[in-house]
Amino acid sequence: MPIKSRCAKAHLTRADLRSECQSKPVGLSPPYNGGMKRSLGQWLDYQMQVHPKSIAMGLERVAAVAARLRAGKPAKQVITIAGTNGKGSTVAFIEAIARAAGLKVGAYTSPHLLRYNERVRINGVDADDEALIAAFERIEQARGADAIDAIPLTYFEFGTLAALLLFEQADLDMVVLEVGLGGRLDATNIVDPDVAVVTTVDLDHQDYLGNDRESIGAEKAGILRAGKPAIFGEKDPPSSLLRRAYAIGANAIRAHSDYLIERREHDWNWREPGYEIDLPLPLITAPAQLDNAAAAIAALRALAFAIPDAAISKGVGSARVAGRLQVIQSKPEIVLDVGHNPQAARQLAEWLRRHPKPTRAVFSALADKDIEAIVEILAGPIDFWHLAGIDDAGSRGLTGAALSQRLARLLPSDRQQSHIDVAEALNAARAAVGTDERILVFGSFHTVAAAMKAPGMGSRAI
Repeated sequence: MPIKSRCAKAHLTRADLRSECQSKPVGLSPPYNGGMKRSLGQWLDYQMQVHPKSIAMGLERVAAVAARLRAGKPAKQVITIAGTNGKGSTVAFIEAIARAAGLKVGAYTSPHLLRYNERVRINGVDADDEALIAAFERIEQARGADAIDAIPLTYFEFGTLAALLLFEQADLDMVVLEVGLGGRLDATNIVDPDVAVVTTVDLDHQDYLGNDRESIGAEKAGILRAGKPAIFGEKDPPSSLLRRAYAIGANAIRAHSDYLIERREHDWNWREPGYEIDLPLPLITAPAQLDNAAAAIAALRALAFAIPDAAISKGVGSARVAGRLQVIQSKPEIVLDVGHNPQAARQLAEWLRRHPKPTRAVFSALADKDIEAIVEILAGPIDFWHLAGIDDAGSRGLTGAALSQRLARLLPSDRQQSHIDVAEALNAARAAVGTDERILVFGSFHTVAAAMKAPGMGSRAI
């Protein structure tokens, strides 16, 4: 069976399910009101209440609902992508190359920036409200919403199941699934991939995945399957990844070993034994994007599809993904990046060194991130910091004043200013910056989304 439970710990018994269901918040609103169908926004609000936790690792619940839905394999071929950073970009490269080759492709990514619909794409088009609502209605019925032992699903699990249902209905050649958190216990892992990709492994989400690269790598290795290709997109992956591949007989394909890349001034070269191709530089400009594009090529070449060289070249040269060093204005330069952990900060620092220019940051991050490490890495290349609050992240959000206080040791008062929100911070930065200078907006998806929605920015950012 293509969809099944692979949970190695945190199993939920029937009693557990009943206990979780009974601990739902008081006043949980039903998905229907007076016989009227709920809007997409109402469905999403409802899903935030169904499970008592926003993140609940484990596959038992989501696999049980998938079985009731009789969900099959979502496409002829499936690629699942895990990693600390680079997942969204790698999805974009795979999707662009495959579509250039004439394949019908679905992509599931998270989180979204402006609209929930961004999470589910079919042949390059975001799923519409009606399709998502219809999928949610099926899922709600399958989980037994009206029963005392209804299976509680998280917001992410609802979305994953909806994506799988829509993909299966679309008769696709390929689906690309981006892991939400970790890999082994992530809802996407109820699907057996034909190729697994792990882009990078670094410190992030330590409360769930472990406090070192080896522990985190072991969680991400959970997406590997016996006898199937496993693409490792960084030069030195954790040994836990390699051990898992060898233990189950996955075909490990390593960057800078089994395939090589060579960057040149105006193009780059990808090669493996018996094959090589010269390619245009990606539009997505962060230093790691060659590694992401290279991993995408390796994943596609490991599948049964024959991908023409022209499609690889076109896809690499045309792939786009919002909020990854996205330049939305030139004078002054305004750049958006969702980077939110130390590894991403190191990439940003390298990019800033390669593109020197006086730079002001509009920065806000979630409270549970390693904010001090991020800022310490970027304190040199960034001249001034506009610190903003996040008001749509619940308990994970910080006010601008709290962020300023937390960073007082790293950023003296003459190098920082706190603001109520991102829009205010962006306005202050725009008023202070010269035409030949730069504003870098970064720190989280929330930060970039708020900048995109700020007055005078949306038409250029979207």
